[in-house]
Amino acid sequence: MKQILFSAYSLDVGGIETALITLLKNIHEKYKITLVLEKAQGIFLEEVPKDIKIITYKPNNNKIKIIRKMCNFIKQQIFKIKYKNKFDYSVCFATYSYSASFVARCTSKSSNLWVHNDYMSFYENDKNEYKNFFEKLKVSKFKKIIFVSENDKNIFIENFPEEKSKCIKCNNLIDYNKIKEKANEEIDDFQENKNIVTFINLGRHDEKQKKLSRIINATKKLNEENYKFRVLFVGEGPDTSKYKEQAKDIQNIIFIGAKKNPYPYLRKSDCLLMSSDFEGYPVVFIESLILGKTIITTDVSDSKMDIENKFGIVTLKTEDAIYEAMKNYIENGFKTETFDPEKYNNEILEKIEKIFN
Repeated sequence: MKQILFSAYSLDVGGIETALITLLKNIHEKYKITLVLEKAQGIFLEEVPKDIKIITYKPNNNKIKIIRKMCNFIKQQIFKIKYKNKFDYSVCFATYSYSASFVARCTSKSSNLWVHNDYMSFYENDKNEYKNFFEKLKVSKFKKIIFVSENDKNIFIENFPEEKSKCIKCNNLIDYNKIKEKANEEIDDFQENKNIVTFINLGRHDEKQKKLSRIINATKKLNEENYKFRVLFVGEGPDTSKYKEQAKDIQNIIFIGAKKNPYPYLRKSDCLLMSSDFEGYPVVFIESLILGKTIITTDVSDSKMDIENKFGIVTLKTEDAIYEAMKNYIENGFKTETFDPEKYNNEILEKIEKIFN
């Protein structure tokens, strides 16, 4: 049985963590897996299959640079002595974690980097910042680079053409049976209302990326035109209090907070609403399709390819565009195509088999 190491930051709530735990559940019986975490914490920790070994590798964060560098050098040498090239394959699953990158690169000769985000947009189209980020990850040392969207793969190749042969697109797996099951759990803090349209936003409240202010301002404008609907925000983040202050006089905006199980709220809503400036490949796209929900999203990731005219509306990254799309949906609705989650997963599992062989 082949041995695979996965390195990540933690197993707290998030798209990367959801994707990781779903992948581990799908492949743990085929491989002997070790999971290395910088922080062995998070709500998904209890869901890790029991046959997966979990270890921690936490870098030193001393504020004095020379002490931090010396301590981390010693930590790295000790880790190398114990684990260098001990695995058949290794995966850095948390792209943003430099320690996860180190762990993956040193533990096998067949290391893989999983890229989950549009880092060009994250760095506001600064190509030097973008390239510095991947160079600091030592991207050239990885044998394969896996992107969850075609868009992110193409941007990377434009900036690192010499790495083109390593690049693979592979979406994240989805636990569709679990989503359907959990969507039917009872909740008592939100009631379904079939008489008005309910939009829902699921995710972290972070204005730099998610731009939820666009939804709040579009909602205010629609209110002024007497449209009947409501907007549900499920999630929390650094900008939650700012959003609540912005929306305090808007009656049909509801803040639910972060939920371990967001699926009953999604089931009781009509349309997923996303206003982000950038994304990798949003897991919530597939979660919404599994539950038969229409999607309104800004033009992020592969939305033009995967969502537009099939499962919903793709807009420009502006407040006015969000407003027009919401108005269009309230007035006209949208008939989505049928989504086959089993076919979706099988295609991904075939790719993963090739990656680890």
